[in-house]
Parts: sequence; structure tokens; C-alpha cells
Amino acid sequence: MPTVMITGANRGIGLEFVRQYAAGGWKVLATCRNPFGLGDLARVEGDIEIHGLDVTDPYSITRLAKDLEGVAIDILLNSAGIFGPKGYTFDDVDYHEWMKVFETNVFSPLKICTAFLPNVLKSEQKKMITVSSIMGSIGRNTGGGNYIYKSSKAALNQVMKCLTNDLTDQHIAICVVHPGWVQTDMGGESADITAEVSVAGMLRVVEDLTFESTGRFYNYDGSELPW
Repeated sequence: MPTVMITGANRGIGLEFVRQYAAGGWKVLATCRNPFGLGDLARVEGDIEIHGLDVTDPYSITRLAKDLEGVAIDILLNSAGIFGPKGYTFDDVDYHEWMKVFETNVFSPLKICTAFLPNVLKSEQKKMITVSSIMGSIGRNTGGGNYIYKSSKAALNQVMKCLTNDLTDQHIAICVVHPGWVQTDMGGESADITAEVSVAGMLRVVEDLTFESTGRFYNYDGSELPW
């Protein structure tokens, strides 16, 4: 039975990843900051282990990696992310909040990939997937605003591209994927697609990902996006 580890698994896209992977017969290592107030996550059926993980706390990451030492993880899926403050102008940016967004969206995915690299190397599929955003695409940026979120996702994309190059000899397939504009707490009710549609598409992207197609930026529908 293949195993997937998912961060941010208690809500939104992360929760839907848990639902669909569990329904597909996968063993799911679902992580979230508070493993006691689980809500909908506690009601998902399947082979699911729930682990506490604060993705912004290096000690929390290291502790979980120690707890899962020797466990093969076929797919390491960085789903946790935050948008940060909205409504500011270019001359009114909260730099303290900017750093908090970078801690979650940029620093933690790299730390998690580093900490759980031995687990991925023990697996058959050897894949690392990170949920990014088309708002991090410089090639698709035709408007201003949202400096904090856009820059965090652009930085995330660069970090994962660097990691792809550094792990070439390890034959790990890595990609970042845009989930679309999704009807979640972050995306809002007027977003284009449901979490079910988004995650179903991303699962196909992950399934089709090979070492030969590593290091790319994909839309949830499988099309490739410009960096």
C-alpha cells in the first residue's frame, strides 16, 4: 500500500487531499497544527494516521521526522499555506506579516522536504509535491498588488526548482502545482472550482509525474505554467 504525507490536512485543499487519497486506498499521514480539534478530518474514513505538526516550528518538524523514522513515504505533499494580509498598498506593506507568510509558504516546505527526504528515498514512487499558485508566476503577472502572497509563491517556486536540481542524483520527482481558484476559506465562495475538482485534477498530475518530467510548474488540469 503506498503512503502519502499531507501537511495542512485539517481544512481546505489539504483536507480534500486526505479524502481522495484515503478513498483511493492509500495510507495517509495527515498532519495539522492541532491534532485534537480535528473537525471534518476526524470523520474521514480510511487508513489515516493523524500527527501534530506546526510547519513554522523547526523543532516540530524534526520531532515528527524522528517519530516517522524508517517509514517509507511515496508522496510528500506540502499543502499548508497562508495568504496573509489583504487590502494594503505598495507603500503600506506590513513587513512583519510578510515574514510570517514567508515562514509558512517558503521556509517550511523546504525544511519539511529536507527532514523527510530519508522517508521518501525509502519509497517506491519517490515524489515531492508542493501546492503553489499561479500568482507566483512572474511570466503571468500582468497586475500589481498582493506583494506578500505573490512574492512568497514566486520564492517557493524558485526554492523547489533549486531542490529539484540538488536532488537529481537521488532520482526524486518534484513539482509545484497550481490548484486553481478554489472554493475554500482562502479562495472564497465565488471561486471558479470546488476543492473536489481541484484535488482530483492535482491527483492526476501527481500520478503522471515521473523523474523525466520533474522540476516543472503545473496547473491542476495538467497543463504546464510559465515560471
